[in-house]
Amino acid sequence: MKIGVLMGGSSSERDVSLNSGKAISNACLELGYEVINFDPKDGFSSIAVEIKNVDLVFNALHGGDGENGVISSKLNNLGVRHTGSEKESSAICIDKDTSKTIIKRENYFTPDWLLLKKDDRTPEVKNLSFPLVVKPNSEGSTIGLSVVQDESKLNDAIELARNFDSKVLIESFIDGREITVGIIAGKPLPIIEIIPSHELYDYECKYTKGMTDYICPPDLEENISLSIQNIALKIHRLLKCRHYSRVDFRLDKNNKPWFLEINTHPGMTETSLLPKSAAVAGIDFNSLINIIIKKAL
Repeated sequence: MKIGVLMGGSSSERDVSLNSGKAISNACLELGYEVINFDPKDGFSSIAVEIKNVDLVFNALHGGDGENGVISSKLNNLGVRHTGSEKESSAICIDKDTSKTIIKRENYFTPDWLLLKKDDRTPEVKNLSFPLVVKPNSEGSTIGLSVVQDESKLNDAIELARNFDSKVLIESFIDGREITVGIIAGKPLPIIEIIPSHELYDYECKYTKGMTDYICPPDLEENISLSIQNIALKIHRLLKCRHYSRVDFRLDKNNKPWFLEINTHPGMTETSLLPKSAAVAGIDFNSLINIIIKKAL
C-alpha cells in the first residue's frame, strides 16, 4: 500500500501542517506502508502527476486550499482516494459564519456574532456586549484572533484579522471553560479541557510547551460529559464530516456548551489534541492513523 502524505502548503498554518505531516508519515512507515511526502507549496499542479500513483492520500494540510475543499476536489478529479472531509463539508466547516448559521438553525448554542465583509465599515455592536472575540472568518490556529474589552480596541482587532481574511467574525465572548471533543470513525473521544496561561487559547499557548494545561477527562459529571460528546457527534454528522474532526466549545458556568468551530483537519502530532484524547481512550498514535486510513479505504 502506497500512502501519499500531503503537508506544508502555502497557508498561514504551513509550519503546523509540516509537523502533522511528518508525524503521520513516520507513523505510516512504522505501520509498514510505503510513503511518499508531498508539499504543494508551489501549487497543486506541481505534484498532480506524481500524486496519481499513490493508493491513498493522507491530507495533513491545515488551512487554505488544503482544508477548504479545493484540494479534496482536485484529488477527486484525479480519482485519488483521500482522508478527511469532502469538498462541500470542508468548505462549510472552514467558514465560521456558515457553520455557525447551520448550527444555530438546528438549535445548538453558539455565541452571537456578526460578519464583516471586505468593504464593510466597523459596525455598531449594540446587540453584542463586550468583551468580544474578533477573528478571521476562515483561519485556524487562532491566527489573527483578538479578545477586545471595549470599543476603543475594536478597529485595531478588525484590522489585524483582515490581514488574514477579507471576512471578519465578531463574536460574543463566553465566560467559561475551553473544551474540545475529537471524533474518530463515527465515535466521540474523551473531552479535553484546555487551560491556557493567556486569557484565550491563542497561537502562542497552542504551540509553546508549558503554556497550557490539558485535562482529559475534565472534572464533569458523567451525564454532562456524555451530553457534550453526543452534541459534538451530532454536529460532526450535521456538517457531513467524515473520518475524523474536532469540535471546539466554550462551556459556561451552567455547563452549557457553546459551539465555536469544527476542525476537519485537526493537528496530528503526537502531542496534538485529537491524539491526546485518543490516547486516553486507549488508542495510540499509530493506531489512530491506521483507523483513519482504513476508514478512508
